[in-house]
Amino acid sequence: MSRRLLEKARRRLAAESGCRANPWGGRLTVALVYPNTYRHAMSNLGFLSVYHLLNSRADCLCERFFLPDEEDLAEHRATGYPLFSLESGRYLDEFDLVAFSISFENDYLHLPVIFELGRLPWLAAARDERHPLVLAGGVCAFLNPEPLAEVMDLFAVGEAEPILPDLMRVLQQERASREVLLEALAQVPGIYVPSQYEVDYREDGTLAGRLARKGAPLPVRRRWLADLDASASVSYVLTEDTEFGDMYLSEVSRGCSRGCRFCAAGFLYLPPRERSLEALTAQVGEGLCRRRRIGLVGAAVADHPDAGALQRHILEQGGGVSVSSLRIDALSREEVEALAAAGHRSVAIAPEAGSQRLRDLVNKGLTESDILHAVELLAEGGIPHLKLYFLIGLPTETDADVEELLQLTTAIRTIWLEAGRKRGRLGNLTLSLNPFIPKPFTPLQWAPMATEKKLQHTLRRIRSGVARLANTEMICESLRAAVLQAFLARGDRRTAATLPLLAAGKNLKAACREVGLDLDFYVTRNRDQGEIFPWEVIDNGVRRDYLWQEFERALAGRATPRCAPGCRRCGVCE
Repeated sequence: MSRRLLEKARRRLAAESGCRANPWGGRLTVALVYPNTYRHAMSNLGFLSVYHLLNSRADCLCERFFLPDEEDLAEHRATGYPLFSLESGRYLDEFDLVAFSISFENDYLHLPVIFELGRLPWLAAARDERHPLVLAGGVCAFLNPEPLAEVMDLFAVGEAEPILPDLMRVLQQERASREVLLEALAQVPGIYVPSQYEVDYREDGTLAGRLARKGAPLPVRRRWLADLDASASVSYVLTEDTEFGDMYLSEVSRGCSRGCRFCAAGFLYLPPRERSLEALTAQVGEGLCRRRRIGLVGAAVADHPDAGALQRHILEQGGGVSVSSLRIDALSREEVEALAAAGHRSVAIAPEAGSQRLRDLVNKGLTESDILHAVELLAEGGIPHLKLYFLIGLPTETDADVEELLQLTTAIRTIWLEAGRKRGRLGNLTLSLNPFIPKPFTPLQWAPMATEKKLQHTLRRIRSGVARLANTEMICESLRAAVLQAFLARGDRRTAATLPLLAAGKNLKAACREVGLDLDFYVTRNRDQGEIFPWEVIDNGVRRDYLWQEFERALAGRATPRCAPGCRRCGVCE
């Protein structure tokens, strides 16, 4: 036993308010695991919503597990004390179902640690009747489940609200064996059970095909909630010990109509859906009783037709507003005033590319004048600091595109500094550079990621240009972390073998060599039109031929109009 670990958990639980777990006794027991620390998990609306949905059922209880903080991990290993739930202190292997909520590929590296501390065998084939079933949900589960297909018993393919009732119904039923239960679960819409499928590879390493056993569906179709008003997604548990601890978070919308060709979220959550103003004002009213600041969450908050009215309502009630995303071409003076009134000293916008050619390639739908107009609105609104998000390493990127990025930055800086001088205080401009990663189910899934050598060359050019600009700085995601994310996002069943090695501290190239994998095969290789992708065991609703047409339009620099209700272009609404 570790009194220090138990006392820390007790303090954390006591500092929370909101949803509580049901008591033990006569209920199906679910361990909900976030594969990162408590501080990260408790601002994740998907994680909190599943916790609420499960504990809203009389026949189920759900308790939470997290990756231990660094000092706690050392304590676990020094004492040999297993991972335990925040609520009751029970261990992972005491639950009927262990459900992981995974939002980020790089969190896969934390899974071997959690399995070790939770006393669970790493591979699904090594677990038997003595062990709980292990499920993965969250966006990674329906982006590409295959890197974890030999680890997890099942995946929730899509959104929790429509999947959970059917899943719980089958789990509550008596089954003769684990194998029979998994066969029954494979028939549940939106559930993918990897053991019910066989995969074959060609000599060149590409996928030759897959075979479903015993009537399992192929592909497994994603499920999504048609009416967002039917189920809120808010901060069901509040704590100060999280990144957005001073806010009450409320999901405004789900999905995005913009069609940015690099954005997985834009295609995974189609069709775009919005909550009604009536439902949102009710959520905000409850939130303002608990926090004075409301965080509006969604991929396209500014595209909501009542975004302005909602923000006015929050301000009229004496609250502050924070939004998860600002749309450059939808930004209004009213929205900027609301941000300034809420005390925002820094905001971020995403031009994504410096040249018009590359903005057209990714279908960003922005001109330079759109970008500069948004910057002027923010500068005049009195917000002192601005962050700009850019992608580097996009397909066909040249040095000329990089030079245009620097020219655009200079033009933005001129506007920003002029406004700062009028205020009597100069603000800071930050360029946040992120390597382009070709994600599954996007039009750019056929494109390669740029090599590290190419990315380093681009960074040197931008760093040299930014160094000459006062009050301007550049930050960049780790190239190694970006390559790892690409490897895991685009991996197949064979990539799972690298995870214990990576978790133990080996670098990615060494881990791939040890298990006989070619890193470039997964990351920097062009794909042919007809290549079968590992993730196509899932049908997310967007037609493959539509994605290929969009890829061709991207390379030709042709734009595609925004998604509209019933447009039927991509196949989701059919």
